[in-house]
Amino acid sequence: MRIFADGILHDKVVLVTGGGTGIGRGIALGMAAYGAHLVLASRNMDHLRAVAHEAAAQGIRALPVRTDVREPEQIHALIQAALDTFGHIDVLVNNAAGSFLSSARKLTPKGWHTIVDTTLNGTFYCSQAAGLRMIEQGGGKIINITATLHFKGAPGLVAPTAAKAGVEALTKTLALEWAKFNILVNAIAPGPVYTPGADSNLWSNKAFHDMVKRGVPLGRFGTAEDIAHMAIFLASPAGDYITGATMVVDGGEWLKKGLE
Repeated sequence: MRIFADGILHDKVVLVTGGGTGIGRGIALGMAAYGAHLVLASRNMDHLRAVAHEAAAQGIRALPVRTDVREPEQIHALIQAALDTFGHIDVLVNNAAGSFLSSARKLTPKGWHTIVDTTLNGTFYCSQAAGLRMIEQGGGKIINITATLHFKGAPGLVAPTAAKAGVEALTKTLALEWAKFNILVNAIAPGPVYTPGADSNLWSNKAFHDMVKRGVPLGRFGTAEDIAHMAIFLASPAGDYITGATMVVDGGEWLKKGLE
């Protein structure tokens, strides 16, 4: 289903981290459907090549670059590859993140660092590297994928919750610092979403799946396309007067949590 004008992102260059699967894949292909060219980053080249192939079938140029967002040197190489290929970066989508269930008392330092290094540090490294180029070119947009976990806390997810809260604080701070450079920085906070990873790790537990679904006022889980629609909106001219915001896309789940 097409909900925006055709070509609304014509010839924009959009860089998506974690762009090979799940929400990142949905955002990348959604952007491509409206004319954006893609730079796709993750550690799995097979996934990236598959998305690039789908984009190419739509007449879109897509550059897959194997990148570990925990490594600043690899991020600088990613940005340079994007500039060498396209000459500019209009939109950065920081989607790469890590998550697994663990109680706080059992979480190891290695587990903590794995999540925080990918989700929070990686978002900062990518934002800084792309932001410097956006300053040079006169502006750009950064869209960070966060979550609703930190709004109230999420037992068993202490590291992802803390990391996503950090990303939201980073979003607001960069929005203030970089507004004078015409760089708009916003976040999208998805609620429960069907993706292959979540389906196998979380929603395969029917009791848990059903409990979460009952907590969504709209009565359904989201899809990667639901999140992509908000990303497209922010990336398009319709989002040109929005910065420092967190756009919640959760079917009303957060509202219901507030009544518990």
